[in-house]
Amino acid sequence: MLDQTKDILKHAIQVIREVFYGMTVYDWVHELEKARNEKNRLFTMIVFGDLLGVPILPPYYTLRLIPYIIKDYEAWQRSMLRERDFTDLFDQEIG
Repeated sequence: MLDQTKDILKHAIQVIREVFYGMTVYDWVHELEKARNEKNRLFTMIVFGDLLGVPILPPYYTLRLIPYIIKDYEAWQRSMLRERDFTDLFDQEIG
């Protein structure tokens, strides 16, 4: 009986933490992740733009940076070639 009460109390505390997190900093974290992803895509575009037909850096530097970027290459290529809409810029709620 005591173990059940402890489990219920732990679960309640966890729920309260998650609700508090959602009410306070979730939007900040979400926006920071989006900004980080945008900067990562921009960096990859500068370094590996020649793979899409936009040569910016000489191939020598590109070849030196390949080991650091190869794991994210496919996702980056899909995100850069994805068809975008004007409404993608405004993903936040109005009001």
